[in-house]
Amino acid sequence: MAHYQVTVNDEVLHNLFQGDQGVARLLEQILNQILQAQATEQLKADPYERTEERQGYRNGTIPHSITTRVGSLTLRVPRFRTGEFSTEIFARYQRSEQAFVLALMEMVINGVSTRKVTQITEELCGTEISKSTVSALCKRLDPIVNAWNNRSLKDYSYPFLIIDGLVLKAREDGRVRALSLLVGVGINEKGQREILGLKLGDSESESSWTEFFSWLKNRGLRGMDLVISDHHGGLVNAVKAQFQGATWQRCQTHFMRNILGATPKNLQQEVHSRVRNILEAPDMETARLLLQKVFDDFEHKAPRAMGVLEDGFDDATAVLELPERYRKRLRTTNCLERLNEEIRRRERVIRIFPNRESVIRLLGALLMEIDEKWASGHRYFDMTEYLEWAENRKRNSKSLAIIQQIS
Repeated sequence: MAHYQVTVNDEVLHNLFQGDQGVARLLEQILNQILQAQATEQLKADPYERTEERQGYRNGTIPHSITTRVGSLTLRVPRFRTGEFSTEIFARYQRSEQAFVLALMEMVINGVSTRKVTQITEELCGTEISKSTVSALCKRLDPIVNAWNNRSLKDYSYPFLIIDGLVLKAREDGRVRALSLLVGVGINEKGQREILGLKLGDSESESSWTEFFSWLKNRGLRGMDLVISDHHGGLVNAVKAQFQGATWQRCQTHFMRNILGATPKNLQQEVHSRVRNILEAPDMETARLLLQKVFDDFEHKAPRAMGVLEDGFDDATAVLELPERYRKRLRTTNCLERLNEEIRRRERVIRIFPNRESVIRLLGALLMEIDEKWASGHRYFDMTEYLEWAENRKRNSKSLAIIQQIS
């Protein structure tokens, strides 16, 4: 990762809190210094520096305006005599910003909102946004988001798949409709998290989830060993049909809520503690012993809760078959819940999306940026122990099959 030394003059610091443009001028100065530093990196020489490693010469700068939530910035983009200066400042870090502005402006264009939304966009951007600007943003943003959302998944296998859905509202055929946003996160054989894609469905039905899984598989999704999700009839049926051979792990957070929802209030704290011990047991044998003790103590005091516990026990403890170091992060859908919080932050501002395309555009740009941060960050898991465990399990299964054939 490159490190840049940035200096800020006294005038900018003095004006930082003296009006709406203070932050914008500070950001403008910092970004311009970064652009010059990147030019020095690419040319391998400072301005006017004589060196054998020099790769070319500067040819002045050209102004480039970008619109951000802190105001309009004018950046001085370096030019080279031969070749083209390249930077990611204008592309990578503004996708979700552009999508956010675009979704708001589509409301104005489609008559969904009027003066209020216009005021919001002017506050966010510091300038008026025209229809031609909206069209230009569409042309630039949609291909990027769609290419990412439909990229090939063939390079890796994904032993762990975490899936969830949430309900959004969008206008369609002149009416406001509730749509389900389906999202999948995979953990590949290298231990990296990836947002595999997002898709809109009419509901969280079995057919919608089946279509979502088929779409992922057609893009090359393979190697699933454990699928983690909430308990939803249509979702669970689709998982069992589409990922035969994989184990389904019921999210323990949602499972606990279901149990406590069926528990008398005066017993909830004790039941929570006892069930938590079951879910965090070191192995399946211990979990079953603890389960029996809970049944003995609460079968008559909280019969409905014990029925929920008994019905969901096997699915909620499936993760206990894995090596211990992988269980904590795979026992729940918390990884996806954090993504859902980011989605909800945008959705609360928009409230009602103008159409399906704007949903994919805004939320796809957001998830794309999060996915890029994950890719450049630390590995989510060290998969060495898991891969050894999976190989031993496969070898033992083959040996058992041979013995059964002989006998």
